[in-house]
Amino acid sequence: MNKLYETVTLFPQTEVWNDSCSCAELQYAIDNGASGATTNPVIVGNVLKKELPQWEETIKTIITDHPAYTEDEAAWDVIKVLGAKASKLLLPMFEASQGQKGRISFQTNAKYYRSKDKMVEQACELAAVVPNAQIKAPTSKAGVEAFEELTYRGISINATVSFTCAQAIAVAEAVERGLARREAEGLPTAQMHPVCTIMAGRTDDYLKSWVKQHDMLISAEALDMAGVAVVKNAYRLYQERGYRTKLLVAAFRNQHHWEEFIGGDIVLTITSDWQRKYNGSDVEIKSNIDTPVDPKLMAELMKLDEFKKAYLEDGLKPEEFEHYGAFLATMNQFLGGYDDLVKLIRSYMIQ
Repeated sequence: MNKLYETVTLFPQTEVWNDSCSCAELQYAIDNGASGATTNPVIVGNVLKKELPQWEETIKTIITDHPAYTEDEAAWDVIKVLGAKASKLLLPMFEASQGQKGRISFQTNAKYYRSKDKMVEQACELAAVVPNAQIKAPTSKAGVEAFEELTYRGISINATVSFTCAQAIAVAEAVERGLARREAEGLPTAQMHPVCTIMAGRTDDYLKSWVKQHDMLISAEALDMAGVAVVKNAYRLYQERGYRTKLLVAAFRNQHHWEEFIGGDIVLTITSDWQRKYNGSDVEIKSNIDTPVDPKLMAELMKLDEFKKAYLEDGLKPEEFEHYGAFLATMNQFLGGYDDLVKLIRSYMIQ
């Protein structure tokens, strides 16, 4: 039994998702116990680079069938087509679980992160693409406002570009408000499955960069556990308060980002290369979710103000979310990845 399959078999509350919409990668993940998938413009761009011969005719057909399309409109049709194809592999699971598994995430345009209304409008459009859609948007102040409205409208959200306990709590509270509004009007909520991402590896990346820039000496062991510590603190708060949002861990960088969360009521969205590394390991599959991070490592991390902003529940105010270093770095990458996708589409339009 492969390690990821063993993980979800022994601990079915611990979900594994495929961090890609590549059908080949998704099938491997499903065969090893995965129950979801995710996409965004960067992921779609990477899939196209790997599998371009499979998708060239689709791109050309979209362009030919819509002669008035801009390159952006064509790009979003491509995103929808790739996501819709992958969604079919998950649909039986979605139907069997009454919406609790088998979802695929579509991400709104990163350029809309400052506008609640634009995120909500596009999210509703993306949610209509397939029945098992889940909608991602950045966890900015406007994004949190959008999550409440989308939840009220019956759309299961996936809060992304999130690195901190403060963001995770703001998302969970927004979802609770949205669910309460639905319930007050007698609208159903049982099949909804909201999740909030913490990009643990990107929290680590940012802190490593910050420490280097400030000539501080913090052990590699501590920095490799920073994202884990943030997730575990947020997980504790979620469990204590009974939030109906489920935490999701993304941006895997090391073994800890998997093994430290085994046994949790949590989602782990893992790229195909890390899935294969984990499956080839000899890690013992046991529950580690409630095992605290080594106090010595925590003492090192708590010397860093930037870590405390991520770790403490009140480390950031909502208006500060979009100015946190990890948010800035990730948004720049997402925006750049979207630009690259549009350039690829452009190469088929202008010739």
